[in-house]
Amino acid sequence: MGFWTIVVLTFLFYCAIKAMVKPSNAKTIDKKRRGSDNRIQLKMTTSNRLAADDNAEDDDLATFRISYGYDEERSKNTTPGEWITPGEPIIIKGLRIDGGNFYFGGQLSSLDGYGTEASLVDNSLKIESATIDYEDGSLGYWPKYISLTPKGRGAYISWLSGPRSDPKTPLGYVFIYFYGLERRITVDSIVEKVDDLEFRSIFSELLRLKSVYGVSRSFSRYCTRLIEIMLLLRPDVVSYPELELAPLRDSLLFKYRLATIVNEEKPIPPELALAWIRFSPDYSLKKPARRCSHEFSLMFTRLYVEKYGVGLSVKPNKTRLKLEYHPASPSLRGVALPSRDLPDPSVLTAPVNKLISIAEDCTAQLDSYSRYLAKPGTARSDIEAVLLLPDELGDLYVSKRLEDFKSWANEAISTKNGIVGFEDFWVHTQLPLPSKVNKKEFDLVQNLAERAGFGIAPDARYHHAKLSLNGKLVLFPGGHGKYFQPSRKFYELGVVLRLGAMVAAIDSRIDQNEIRLLTQLIDHETNLSPVEKQSLHAYLIWRLNTPSNLTGLKSRVESLAEAEKSAISRILIKVSMADGKFDAAEIKQLEKFYTLLGLDKAMVAGDIHMISSSKADVGSLKTSSEARSSSSNDFKLDEDILALHESETKDVKGILEAIFVEDDYESDTDEFKPETSIEGEETGIDRLHHTLYQSLIQKDKWERQEVEVFCRELGLMLGGALEIINDWAFEQVDAAVFDEDSGWIYVDKEVVEEIEG
Repeated sequence: MGFWTIVVLTFLFYCAIKAMVKPSNAKTIDKKRRGSDNRIQLKMTTSNRLAADDNAEDDDLATFRISYGYDEERSKNTTPGEWITPGEPIIIKGLRIDGGNFYFGGQLSSLDGYGTEASLVDNSLKIESATIDYEDGSLGYWPKYISLTPKGRGAYISWLSGPRSDPKTPLGYVFIYFYGLERRITVDSIVEKVDDLEFRSIFSELLRLKSVYGVSRSFSRYCTRLIEIMLLLRPDVVSYPELELAPLRDSLLFKYRLATIVNEEKPIPPELALAWIRFSPDYSLKKPARRCSHEFSLMFTRLYVEKYGVGLSVKPNKTRLKLEYHPASPSLRGVALPSRDLPDPSVLTAPVNKLISIAEDCTAQLDSYSRYLAKPGTARSDIEAVLLLPDELGDLYVSKRLEDFKSWANEAISTKNGIVGFEDFWVHTQLPLPSKVNKKEFDLVQNLAERAGFGIAPDARYHHAKLSLNGKLVLFPGGHGKYFQPSRKFYELGVVLRLGAMVAAIDSRIDQNEIRLLTQLIDHETNLSPVEKQSLHAYLIWRLNTPSNLTGLKSRVESLAEAEKSAISRILIKVSMADGKFDAAEIKQLEKFYTLLGLDKAMVAGDIHMISSSKADVGSLKTSSEARSSSSNDFKLDEDILALHESETKDVKGILEAIFVEDDYESDTDEFKPETSIEGEETGIDRLHHTLYQSLIQKDKWERQEVEVFCRELGLMLGGALEIINDWAFEQVDAAVFDEDSGWIYVDKEVVEEIEG
């Protein structure tokens, strides 16, 4: 084999190997000539500049296509490059450009020491017509006008001659234009070649570009940095209404403002404290704070002011502030901005940890609200959304619906003693009437009332009674308040009021004297707070207007001691005496109550005589006919009866509540019983429902028919099964995992992530 044959074969083999190692997603390193100097550079296409820069924050691997470098074309144009201002017309290859804001000419050196200024438009270079969406391999990671192909230049000139606002424009062309603005500000304006009018014009242009092309996090970050520099260079010329232009971890504007405040030993204002959280490299805002940014900002500000008043004080530290600008343009070097000697408190950890604590509190309180807004078809103005806002933001979205509810509630209180039907109340939620009132429905009713400034009775948290679909509830102004903690006396008297209402209704007619006695039992109790009294008054009204349910009561009193049963019987007699009469029907009903208590019904007459005769100043009890013929205004209540014997009260302490308390709200089905999971660990949910849960969390949403099939296979009812799983989810993370709407069942993946840990 000859020498030249070996050379040719070797060359062909080399070419084959080179072709094989050029996959489209590989990072390619090539040599790019800059003047006479050969330098190794990483090359990426323009579209991949967006992908690479935008993925950098997420620590994801960027995917690159092969892109070969293009040498700078040698220009014979000796015209010095100059800045073209807006309104100064330039015609290039038949296209008129009036927008200015670019360097034009043949000679303008790159300040990094290599080649020509990246943004310089040289009209002597070859240009071919192309639309603004044209791009090729010459539009690399650091594009230069002089390195573009003729068609690439034609596309850029087309963009310059237009409104420069097409979001589909390849980002490389926008960056070339941005490089010119960047040089004008960081180089020319510092040496006072830019007057205030032009400075302000460029500032406005940057804001416009950011609004059009800011969808690219890469361009948004570079543009924001340049805007910050302009705000620092000439604060008297340009301004921006918001401190947070973008969540930059190295925001120079934030660092400077923080340093200035601390250096002057002033407290940190709320907006700067919030910015410290957003810009901190050691803390990332969680999803509720990002999804509900406006609400989070308001919540943070209110809690911050509540805790620190005018603001947190931070002592100046020894680390000095350095303001260094790192340009996007390959033709510029880093710029160190002149500034006075200032501390750099942004590096401190103790103050920011205090602020993080407030941010975490805000995030936790906005969690339910955030989850609601994540569901399809929801809006901030929904009543359900408004009710999920923290109390500190209760006035944020005061909707017309809420105002209408307030007017309706106030009218009910003034004209109906606060008594309203449950269905009438539910209309104001703007939701379909449920099949029954469970905990979810009660929570909504309670939250709506509280957000509007009202309380309800019965309130299951304090009155140990439930609302019913066809029943009533009582509204009262003010409500229980956020920090309401009922006393033991509140619970004891609540039970007595229940018993009293039952006795008063024995003859199917409640006498005003009986109501007056029960009312004064509340008013004369000095150990009750005003809120407790208001709550008990509303509860009494509800009891007097709602049939009592004695289901299960007999089994609860069977274990009582004789002394306890006797104490309860005496309370029943005293309430019965309030109307000053006893007729046969009333005594007969009292005998039934005695029987229920396990007492001999023959004791009723003796107890009546004993209690009435034991009070020296009680006065004689009238017969039924005498009571009817006398005026009710002449009836006087015995204060002893109202007060009740202390000994009798002690007899029933601790037992009345246990006997007469109703069950808490339940799920729609009683099938649920905690069992052990397949793996043998306690899950808090039975196997069948856990199996259904595991099946449904595989997708974001399901058609209802699909889930019905799953339920049939497991022998479950769809409605009850979802309710059980959601109740279980509430126990785990205080949020529902499934939501049903318009024939679809949605899976809240955030809740799933928290449950799975």
